[in-house]
Amino acid sequence: MAQQVVNVTPPGKLTRRQRKELRQQINRLRQQHDGQNTVDRDSRFPAAAAGPLGPGISTGEYWNWMQLAQPPHQATSHNLAGIYPFVADDGLGHEGPLLGVDLNADVLWHFSPWDLYMNTTAKAALSTNILVIGAYRSGKSGTIKQLCTRSLAFGHQVVVPSDSKGEWVIVAEAVGGQVIAIGGENTTARLNPLDRGPRQTGVSDDVDEIMVRDRRRATLTSVIEATIQGQAKLSPMEHTAINWALEHAITVTHDRPTITHVWQALVSPDQSAPGYRPEMASNGERARHVLERFVAGDLQGLFEGESTVAFDPDAPMVVVDTSALFDRSELAAQLTQICTSSWIQAVISDRSAKRTRYLVREESWRDMATEQALRTYQQWLKLSRHYGVSNIVILHKMSDFDAVGEEGSKERTLAYSIAGDMENKFIFRQNTQEEHNLTARLKLSPAHARLALTLQSGVFLAYVGRFSYIVDAFATSTQWERDLFSTDKAVEAGSASDQPVPALPDSDEPLFDESTLNRLWPTGGPQLIQQIGHRE
Repeated sequence: MAQQVVNVTPPGKLTRRQRKELRQQINRLRQQHDGQNTVDRDSRFPAAAAGPLGPGISTGEYWNWMQLAQPPHQATSHNLAGIYPFVADDGLGHEGPLLGVDLNADVLWHFSPWDLYMNTTAKAALSTNILVIGAYRSGKSGTIKQLCTRSLAFGHQVVVPSDSKGEWVIVAEAVGGQVIAIGGENTTARLNPLDRGPRQTGVSDDVDEIMVRDRRRATLTSVIEATIQGQAKLSPMEHTAINWALEHAITVTHDRPTITHVWQALVSPDQSAPGYRPEMASNGERARHVLERFVAGDLQGLFEGESTVAFDPDAPMVVVDTSALFDRSELAAQLTQICTSSWIQAVISDRSAKRTRYLVREESWRDMATEQALRTYQQWLKLSRHYGVSNIVILHKMSDFDAVGEEGSKERTLAYSIAGDMENKFIFRQNTQEEHNLTARLKLSPAHARLALTLQSGVFLAYVGRFSYIVDAFATSTQWERDLFSTDKAVEAGSASDQPVPALPDSDEPLFDESTLNRLWPTGGPQLIQQIGHRE
């Protein structure tokens, strides 16, 4: 179709009236040009042109004698997503150690809580702490060990305050770390949960004293309340007696108090000491009986004296092996975990070290046995960024918190609140009965809660900041890592096919007839099973 080209070259100087007339002329030419290409909207035909076949076949144009009535496409969002198969997230970037493969984006998934916290994009993490939840054999332990071991190359130290199963000891020995074993037959290691710890950098002497005193009081109160759990809580008078005994122990030991010194102050108080009142002897009776377990009871030789071991700040991994103590009782396990966690917090609460650390808390619900322990735990999580610490809180399921306090109690509500406030979450496979807890307690969407019930081993749903990912951690693991992190060796050994067949008492005759076993449980494969079934 012919085109008309109009060149308008204005003179150098125009009056206002001339410019107005020029604009009007340009608008008339535009309207005339646009009108030649318009379509009659009523007939949906192109503009008339010469020729029997329309505007011109040679130019690819034709007469459209039919009105198009194509209805809009309708589909579900699930099916409609297939129209855009190449739209996917680009992952978290490449900062930090490799942890697995993002199954949604099909890219490598790197994770570092410190780098993500410093990230200035929308994918920034809002905290350095991580909540890990997974059922048995869901791969959570292997994944966390994989993350911690690979993070050693990035300068991050790994600290395990209480290794109740002895699983981290093997890993620490493999990477040249420090293992502190307490409670075993061949060890005399002792930790003092009332250690002062290193001097805080950047704070005044008064502030440092307040911080140390509050930590010591919280430790003593947590230990005592955990022991008398189920009975009446500590009264204000009992708190006063405990605080006086602690202050007296600090004075007589020149700021090196131990549980033994506090116990002695309650057993035989110095009536001439400042602040003593006669009623403190009766008010401190319950605390005295509790602390006696550490001095002369089932926990003797562990926490009642000064520390006989020192924390190695240069070790890549430090593990406190408490597996020998967890066979005694559940209460002993709780007291042990409170004391070891307090000792670890005292020695790593130093910003001057400028060291980033993973603090792995196995069976972390034991650290939340009392309201005082919960308050201390919550405060420590808030200060984790201040000290460069990433707390990894590991649980089997959200209902583990049901062991904290009674139904509807302040303790249980606070425990669930602490878990819900942790921004970074790794959700591994969960049992069916946990679906409600995932939506009600962790605020997961119903679709994600159902997905968590079907995840394979090593695959987890990761919540980082405001985004979520599905990660396969075992897709990138090496044979060395799989052998080192395996926790099923005892089960695999017990199910081996070459186990000896039991015999009758006082006889070499086998307890089961081998021919009968072979007939009932054939091992020759599907073909043999079919033959036996057909013969019978």
